[in-house]
Amino acid sequence: MTRVVAKFGGTSVGTIERIRHAAGLVADAAARGDIMTVVVSAMAGETDRILALADAFGSGLGDRETDVALAAGEQVSSALMALALRERGLKAQSFLGWQLPVITDGPPGASRIAGMDATVLEAAIGEGIIPVVAGFQGITETGEVRTLGRGGTDLSAAALAAALDARCDIYTDVDGVYTTDPRIEPAARRIDAISHDEMLELAAQGAKVLQPRSVEFAKARGVPMRVLSSFLEAGASQGTDVVAETDIAERRLVSGVAYARDQARIALHGASNRSDMAARCFARLAEAEIGVDMIVQAHARQPGTVTIEFSVAHRDLDRAHAALEDAMTGVRISAETGLAKVSVVGAGLRQRADVARSLFAVLGEQDIAVKVLATSEIKISALIENDAVERAVRALHAAYGLDQV
Repeated sequence: MTRVVAKFGGTSVGTIERIRHAAGLVADAAARGDIMTVVVSAMAGETDRILALADAFGSGLGDRETDVALAAGEQVSSALMALALRERGLKAQSFLGWQLPVITDGPPGASRIAGMDATVLEAAIGEGIIPVVAGFQGITETGEVRTLGRGGTDLSAAALAAALDARCDIYTDVDGVYTTDPRIEPAARRIDAISHDEMLELAAQGAKVLQPRSVEFAKARGVPMRVLSSFLEAGASQGTDVVAETDIAERRLVSGVAYARDQARIALHGASNRSDMAARCFARLAEAEIGVDMIVQAHARQPGTVTIEFSVAHRDLDRAHAALEDAMTGVRISAETGLAKVSVVGAGLRQRADVARSLFAVLGEQDIAVKVLATSEIKISALIENDAVERAVRALHAAYGLDQV
């Protein structure tokens, strides 16, 4: 018998009908002999609704009381899922983050899992009960409720799978991981298996199938993952396996093209070329919990100075500017908005200069200017104009033969 942690996202539990369908998928797996644990998100739109309520009182993400309110969304879903399983004649019980407990550290709205005690879940499983765990939440060592950030239920599921020595099945509204967004490129193909590293890069660069931290956790703990559709009948979803790279039978040059709209570029002009200046800059951004990408440093005309450029999500632009103003005395800060990031990801990119050459050639043929370029061992990202994203995605998808996968 296989232990499985099945996670259902907001769209998968968005209505009573969807919850009943998800319960049917769990019941089918249990009938096949799998030992099931379920993790659920809040119903679709519920987190935004609660955030809007908190905003009416001048509160938002990062506030203790907002976290307490947000945790209620998953509490409702977990109870309803348990009731749906009981309706099918199965023994089921809901569990909240504090009842395990899931121990977290970090600020409200963006905490991390520091530890987890699965003893009560093991006891329930031993009694033939299917535990239904409220994802996205935990408590601090002092008992304060904390949430794990957008997509945090994926992280909850990965951590539970590690604690229970189980496989982690992520049910969503698409049948696995695709070579790119099928809404932009109808020729996108489902990928049978992808490595943790490739999935992590795709998720970090904009693919919304999995939360990056959940993939990072799964890789570190050796948790096998599958991405499946909750919108198909039991057994109909082929899905995608997320596995160690050594388990991939054939290494592809490029696995996918990801994109992220609404990016901004910040430039620091006249910064000292001493490394402590850049260190101070990024320390301030880290303190403000602002994600930074695509960092470029170039010599400026004035001796002893450099220009430092990097990208952030547009929603973080004002906070980033405020965080840098006091720290960057004597440095001119400028920003450009209306940008997007398009990324080519694949384990086969390692030490392949021709991949970068192809990217520049393809974007050049489309008359798409590259503002900033960033690379990693298995990724190349280009910052471009927002209105060029769809052309870039389609052109790169075709250029790397992804429609032939």
